[in-house]
Amino acid sequence: MKIARQTLFLVLLPFLLAACASTPPIQYKNVVQPQSVFIEPIQSDRPIVALALGSGGERGFAHVGVIKALEANGISIDIVVGTSAGSVVGALYAGGYKGDALEQLALKLDQAQLDDFELSKRGYIRGELLQDFVNKALKNRSIEQLDKPFVAIATQLGSGNAVAFNRGNTGMAVRASSSIPGVFLPVVIGGEEYVDGDLKKPVPVSVAREMGADIVIAVDISQQPKDNPAPEDIIDTLTQSIRIMRQSILARELEAAQIVIRPAIGQTPEIDTASKRRLIKNGEDAAVDALPLIRDWLQKIANEKTLERAERQRLPKTR
Repeated sequence: MKIARQTLFLVLLPFLLAACASTPPIQYKNVVQPQSVFIEPIQSDRPIVALALGSGGERGFAHVGVIKALEANGISIDIVVGTSAGSVVGALYAGGYKGDALEQLALKLDQAQLDDFELSKRGYIRGELLQDFVNKALKNRSIEQLDKPFVAIATQLGSGNAVAFNRGNTGMAVRASSSIPGVFLPVVIGGEEYVDGDLKKPVPVSVAREMGADIVIAVDISQQPKDNPAPEDIIDTLTQSIRIMRQSILARELEAAQIVIRPAIGQTPEIDTASKRRLIKNGEDAAVDALPLIRDWLQKIANEKTLERAERQRLPKTR
């Protein structure tokens, strides 16, 4: 039985985290490393809308469909926040790629082109090819140079804290956010080691709120425990158990979102062109279904801000 990388990660997570601390990771020179710095929340008289794209490995192609549908229906996004696969799609979207361009890029992408294998006690994929792919696609622009405010979520291995990278090298931030422990080598940034942001914020809604979003559209592409067949062996049982534990972390994040989009994912053992098209289409369909709720929230927040503005104008100015 072939085990997908994401499944293997879930099963071996406790052991992989311990292994990650056993030998020094590779460090990369001559790169303006990502940073997490405080930025004043965005303020506006109109509703500020954030798109929070969740983790999910190859299922991340569904994010492309969501973006396509939002664009086609005139929903403007002001802030983009992503974890793992969501950080890859999110960085490209924040960098100016429209939905159709994202789809073409996704369909042409060969996963093997991003897998730079290396034998190590800490993992077997370096992740440099992923970093280079993102940087090349974005013409080497840093996070602060992208068209939209963007954040990639990673987990600091030493402290276990989530870190929101909002400055510096975009490709490296995305690589850190996507570095599944035990599969990818940890990424050293500022002397600290970072791994997949999925461990702490699988769908980073809370970060989007901190950035000033009035409305957060969260896209959850995780496999729900109920959607999986009954476990047949120890691997299946461990995988399902960890998915169940993960749900509490996910639920806390999603509570802060006004809209949660859950594309139909199903089982994706192999990703070929047909599977990519299916995931993209399912993302589009799920986003279209959410449009009435999105528009209701846009109107609600717009009305509230109009009243607030009128109230400010009514009050006497103080010296």
